[in-house]
Amino acid sequence: MAEKEEFLEFEGTVTELLPEGRYRVKLDNDHMVLAYTAGKMRRNKIKTLVGDRVTVEMTPYDLSKGRITFRHKTEGGGPPRAPGARPQFRRR
Repeated sequence: MAEKEEFLEFEGTVTELLPEGRYRVKLDNDHMVLAYTAGKMRRNKIKTLVGDRVTVEMTPYDLSKGRITFRHKTEGGGPPRAPGARPQFRRR
């Protein structure tokens, strides 16, 4: 059997949210790509916003499109909350 195709991985920053779950990502080498969220990220409901650091996986055949495979955690550890605010819980 043939080996699985090799992918290129780059890190970048989300610069724009586009319709249908797509994003415009500026890679660290100043290259702009159109990217979509990987299935595992969608399944686990990982949200990606403008300004998030992400890892993009691309095929060597088309360097203008990619798949977001990982969203890096921010240094703050999450969104800021008001002092004394209680955590939000979903009602069933």
